[in-house]
Amino acid sequence: MFTHVMIGSNDLERARVFYDATFAALGGQPGEMDARGRLIYVREGSRLMITKPINGQAATPANGGTIGIAAASPDHVLAWHRAGTEHGGEAVESPPAERPNGAFVAYLRDPDGNKLTARSKPTG
Repeated sequence: MFTHVMIGSNDLERARVFYDATFAALGGQPGEMDARGRLIYVREGSRLMITKPINGQAATPANGGTIGIAAASPDHVLAWHRAGTEHGGEAVESPPAERPNGAFVAYLRDPDGNKLTARSKPTG
């Protein structure tokens, strides 16, 4: 449905450390900086792009916004969560757990405060 998601960061190198670690935990590749100074992660035709805001103002997280990231298994969700907390992220919401529909879910805030979730497919 989406071609990309763009979020702002006040420190792209700090963001790179966090996102490289969390995407590596899901089997992804490190991000690459494009000619416009945006940090880009590509997977299965989708992109997560991280940039300093073009209006020159501070990057702030969306109130009520959450970016969902697909994970292959509960073990990948746990690895993602662990990598995030070890690389500048903050665990939020409930601890990683299976939901009633069988999806395994974890939540983090990245170093800039953006809320992320990784989840495996529901069972059954």
